[in-house]
Amino acid sequence: VQLQASGGGLVQPGGSLTLSCATSGFTLDYYAIGWFRQAPGKEREGVSCISSSEGDGRRYYADSVKGRFTISRDNGKKMVYLQMYSLKPEDTAVYYCATDLTLECVGSKWPQGLDYWGQGTQVTVSS
Repeated sequence: VQLQASGGGLVQPGGSLTLSCATSGFTLDYYAIGWFRQAPGKEREGVSCISSSEGDGRRYYADSVKGRFTISRDNGKKMVYLQMYSLKPEDTAVYYCATDLTLECVGSKWPQGLDYWGQGTQVTVSS
């Protein structure tokens, strides 16, 4: 099971960014994927989760990003995306994608944590 987050960078407040999570070693169609972030000196936060297409396909968001972030998946490309809009300085963190190979977010360990993690990608929101 492998996951790799990419797409981070430096963006001004109010800007947007799309993160990508490339998956391999498992059939993405059947499993929920979560996004997390961790800022220096802060606890890891579960940002968003998307259930599998074979499950209910529901999407979940932390209150801190609701209405600004959108999670999506492309099973054919084995990719999961996190579109981030109206970015704030407090969104600055390393972002990770992860899974524990469960069908749906409900019943997984999200937002506390998942079993398989990829390398993160740094997002910095600053003027």
